[in-house]
Amino acid sequence: MGDRHRRSGERVTPGGPDALVDVAVHLATVLDAVVPVESARMPLAAARGRTLREAARAAVDIPVFDNSAMDGFAVHHADVADASTDAPVSLRVVADLPAGTDLDPPFARGEAARIMTGSPVPSAATAIVPFEDTAGGLADSLGAISVQRAPRAPGAHIRRRGDDVVRGDEILPAGVGLGALQLAAAAAAGVPEVIVSRMPRVAVVSTGSELVAPGAPLGPGQIPESNSELLAALVADAGAEVVLRVSVPDDGDGPREAIAAAEALGADAVVFTGGVSAGAYEVVKNTLGDAMTFTKVRMQPGKPQGFGRTGSGVLLFGLPGNPVSAAVSFEVFVRPALLAMQGRSELRRPVLRLTAASAWRTPPGRTQYLPVTIDRADPGAWRAVPATSGASHLAGGLGRAEAYAIVPAEVEAVAAGDAVDVMLIT
Repeated sequence: MGDRHRRSGERVTPGGPDALVDVAVHLATVLDAVVPVESARMPLAAARGRTLREAARAAVDIPVFDNSAMDGFAVHHADVADASTDAPVSLRVVADLPAGTDLDPPFARGEAARIMTGSPVPSAATAIVPFEDTAGGLADSLGAISVQRAPRAPGAHIRRRGDDVVRGDEILPAGVGLGALQLAAAAAAGVPEVIVSRMPRVAVVSTGSELVAPGAPLGPGQIPESNSELLAALVADAGAEVVLRVSVPDDGDGPREAIAAAEALGADAVVFTGGVSAGAYEVVKNTLGDAMTFTKVRMQPGKPQGFGRTGSGVLLFGLPGNPVSAAVSFEVFVRPALLAMQGRSELRRPVLRLTAASAWRTPPGRTQYLPVTIDRADPGAWRAVPATSGASHLAGGLGRAEAYAIVPAEVEAVAAGDAVDVMLIT
């Protein structure tokens, strides 16, 4: 971004009740309190979404044996090295090798074996001729064949044993999340079990006397409760499980009761939303001041944050109640903590550097997290498009977001065409 967009001289005075804490400082406080969860050995088929705690090593070579990369014919390369459409080479087919065969047929010079993709290559073969390089192809593949195009070199179209992985090689490192591709790689390497983290157990607690269940009749001053739906889905996306989901009013001792219920269920973390700001009825702040520290973080949205830990070690997160604030706060602080509990090696979402499609304002002295969509009309020049005006209560706009544009605190404004960091969330 150009210098015209940088603020000059704006600073927040350290210390005092209005002092702001940097995002990185608050995140470091959170991560310093994380204790890894237990790990266990688990069948590969049950490990989707888990985090690998010990490296997985190949039990077999990949490929397991020399095999054909094409449907065609196993041949002696010297027999067909000069084959062409003008000077085709005739060979006699003496064997047929489907995938899964255990045959290793001998064949002499001037002979060939029909072979399918993935089938073991006979010891005598030095190349594979694909069907399409013969006159008759598959339709005329038993008996005599006429090779019209020579393989490029000895070994052509043969996948050699161990070309990809050799038994004992590390196939997946510790700390990786096990998705479809990772599970497939482990299975291909003959790995039947893996050592993974258990899923962190999380309680989600919404606060607010105005909250009612979605679809319920709304009385005066009431709104549908959505943050627990938001946070429960984000918890699951982070590889954790929700063991308790409850709403508490703005009075009474609901937060402490929720913590007690969460501890009884073996929770590792309790995530509160709402009740952490500067109002008169901030129930989390008013009831948990001995267990949590309430902080103003140099970010927008999400300035009011609470964090602490119970005597039994359960992490306590206090997030703002506005939906965008809660979503951003979870991404910045809670998600990294849940991943760290599992031993994940990468705690951050992927970040791209994209061009802003339009101009927008930024908050003075605070890092901005603006929900954006991504304009992919030009595959070589994706653009970040604001999904909301930036207000923290706009839950409808949040539903369109694919990412958050992250704008540093010292940037005064974003102009159309400026490059911005964009954290992908979908």
